[in-house]
Amino acid sequence: MQIQALDPHSPAAMSLLAQSDAYMAALYPSESNHLEDPHSLAQPQVRFIGVWLAEWLAACGAVKVVDDDDGPYGEIKRVFVQPQFRGRGLSKVLMEELEAHLRAQGIDLVRLETGVHQPEALKLYETLGYDRRSPFGRYAEDPLSVFMEKRLTAD
Repeated sequence: MQIQALDPHSPAAMSLLAQSDAYMAALYPSESNHLEDPHSLAQPQVRFIGVWLAEWLAACGAVKVVDDDDGPYGEIKRVFVQPQFRGRGLSKVLMEELEAHLRAQGIDLVRLETGVHQPEALKLYETLGYDRRSPFGRYAEDPLSVFMEKRLTAD
C-alpha cells in the first residue's frame, strides 16, 4: 500500500472520481451532492491523496482548508474506495492521513458532510470520533445530509 498526493487531472484520478460521481448520483439527487470537481481539488488549499495497491488506484480523499467566520478548519471531501477494495481499512487510512495533514498545519477542527444512504461512511466517521452537528459553511439543511465534526488533538 502506498499513499501519495494525487493530481486530480491524472487519468487514474479522473477515473476514480467518475466512479465516485456515478455512485453518488445513484444515491442522491444532484442538489444533495456536494462534490468537488478536479479543478477545485487542484487548488493550493486542498490536499488530494490516493491509496495505491500495486498499480491500482484503490481509493482517494481530500481535505480542503477553509477559513470563514468560524475560523480555520479542514473539510473532508471526496473519500471514495473502489468497490473491489472495500473492507480493507483504506478509508480509515485516508482519514488518518488527512487529519495528520491538518494537525501539521496547526488546524485542530475537521468537518464533513455525508449522506444518510451511506451507513458504512457514517459508521467510519463515528468510529473515528466525529460527532453530528448542524450545517456549516455554505451548506443548508438537507434531510439527505449528515454534518459532522471532530476536534483534533496533538499526536
